This record gives sequence, C-alpha cells and structure tokens, in this order.
Amino acid sequence: MAYRRTPAVQARLDAQAGAITHAAMKVLSREGFSGLSMAAVAAEAGVATGTVYKNFSGKAELVTAVFRAVVTREVAAVAAAGAEGGPVQRVTAAVETFAGRALKNPKLAYVLLAEPVDAAVDTERLRFRRAFAETFESAVATGVANGQLPPQNPRTTATALVGAIGEVLVGPLAQALESESVVPELVAFALRALGLHE
Repeated sequence: MAYRRTPAVQARLDAQAGAITHAAMKVLSREGFSGLSMAAVAAEAGVATGTVYKNFSGKAELVTAVFRAVVTREVAAVAAAGAEGGPVQRVTAAVETFAGRALKNPKLAYVLLAEPVDAAVDTERLRFRRAFAETFESAVATGVANGQLPPQNPRTTATALVGAIGEVLVGPLAQALESESVVPELVAFALRALGLHE
C-alpha cells in the first residue's frame, strides 16, 4: 500500500517550503543571485542545508520558486494600480508602481530584471515580463479603441514599454542609486511612446 500524506503533514511541508522560499528571497535581496547558496538560505531559514535540498533540488529550482512568489505579488500590485481611470492614468499608475517598487528593493529587482541567472530562472523572467506587459496592453488597447490614443499595436507597445522601463532601471538598481527623477522621466517617456504630448 502506497504511503499517502495526511493533510496535516502536507500543510507542514508546504509551510516549510514557503519559509525556505521566503528566506531565499531575503538572501537574494541582500546578496543577489550570485551570492545565493543553499547553505546561506538554510542559515536564513534556521534549518539544515539538507532540509532545503529536500524541498528544492537546487539553486535554480529555489530561485524559480522565489521568482514566482515575488512576481505574483508585484504583478498584482501593478495590475491593481493600473486598473482605474483612462489610459493615461492607468499607464502612469502602472509605471509609477512598477518602477517605484523596484527602486525600494534594488538588489531583488536587479535579480528579477537583469542579473545573469540559470536558463530555468531566465524562462521565469520572460513570463514575468509578459505578465507586466499584459497590464500595459489592456490600458493601451482601451485607449486605442476609444480614440484617446493613436492607432498602434497594443501588444507591441506594451512589450516595448516593459523592456524600456526595465532597461532604464538596470543602472540605478545595479548601482543602488537613488534618483528621484527616474520615475517621473519614465512616466513621461511612456506617455510619449503612446503617442501623447506632455
């Protein structure tokens, strides 16, 4: 007869995996991808290194889990910010939220956007960019449909905005620079890219 985990045992294992993922996020926020090790995550989580390996086969699987957790939270925040108002207000709020939240945790944002990572993690990064682009795409499509924005392909514009915003943020994030002008400049750029005059 095969062993089946009870709901209580499964809940305990899920909680342990969640705690390890949270610990990995803290290590990534301090050290980046290159500074993350299974031993460092174990120390942060207060468990044995073997316990980390019981939950995750290696660094790539662990960082992929962190990407999914963090990106789900960040995409939800950007989508919520960009859900109300006309296209200009929606895009402005989404850009401000995306860039503003990234600049509050520069090391982790740099890992999510640009730091060299394993191929499996890079695949997750592409999903992350697509999810952010969908928020912009919806606002652009609405603006084009109601004549508030000039004709354009909403998907192309949205993808280009996410790429440009990420590229602009890489410098300040990599060098942990605080630049008060970055977010307003990104908003102005986004509106120009949509075909609007300031």
